[in-house]
Amino acid sequence: MSATAPTPEIALPAGSEARIARRETLGQLARSKTFVVGIVLVGWWVFWAIVGARLTPEDPLEISDAILLGPGSEYWFGTDQLGRDVLSRVLAGATDTMKVAPLATLLGIAGGTTIGLITGYFRGWVDEAISRVIDAVLALPLIVIAVTALVALGSSNITLIVVIGVVFTPIVARTVRAAVLGERELDYVSAARLRGERAPFIMFAEILPNIAGPIVVEATVRLGYAIFAVAGLTFLGFGVQPPSPDWSLQISDNYTLLNAGTYEWTVLFPSLAIATLIVGVNLIADGLQQVLDR
Repeated sequence: MSATAPTPEIALPAGSEARIARRETLGQLARSKTFVVGIVLVGWWVFWAIVGARLTPEDPLEISDAILLGPGSEYWFGTDQLGRDVLSRVLAGATDTMKVAPLATLLGIAGGTTIGLITGYFRGWVDEAISRVIDAVLALPLIVIAVTALVALGSSNITLIVVIGVVFTPIVARTVRAAVLGERELDYVSAARLRGERAPFIMFAEILPNIAGPIVVEATVRLGYAIFAVAGLTFLGFGVQPPSPDWSLQISDNYTLLNAGTYEWTVLFPSLAIATLIVGVNLIADGLQQVLDR
């Protein structure tokens, strides 16, 4: 019998391999219960952040005589001390948080990625100088840095975005630097150097796409921290300002009512909104980590 000739392997174009890999990754994410639940939770609040007060049962800013009514058939989440519908305020309260936190995260990721690429690629005195500055910043309590900056610059959404983004930058830079150190000596980087490619091209066109996974996971984790930071700073009076129905403002305005042991709904429902959003973001981060680490 004549030997059967081996079937030649068909090499797929690089673009096709990348598309197949993306489809496989998306398929794994779609099968991840952790990721799907996170997407549902975050998607719910993204929807309300977009529509704002246009679909709420009542005007979230409208003051009425129905003061501190408990949850019931007329007001599902009750009313606050100014007679405003808590359900409407909770739904509309997603807007400011979902504007400030993602933009702050994006700023921190952009700055941290750039610094991490530079320090990880060049090493030497550049790495030493920038790393010492990062270590000095991280040695300070980040909440102290944020509050000090907000006191000096004043409270506004723009200021909050910049302050949180700057505070996150050194944390992201350390993560990206560690990823770059694992890539800079690989063959594809050496080949790019031999071709005479400039350092910016190698960093952003060659290395950056290969460390996109850790950066995406880091961005998701930072988003959860950003939501918590916005909530905390707003509660302290340094973030979103009245008359916004922001969740943290609702807690700040009504938490003194808890001293009487009643009216807990005025604080409970905004707190649950913050908690579900942060849990949703963390579930997305966990789902991404599980898939990208395979």
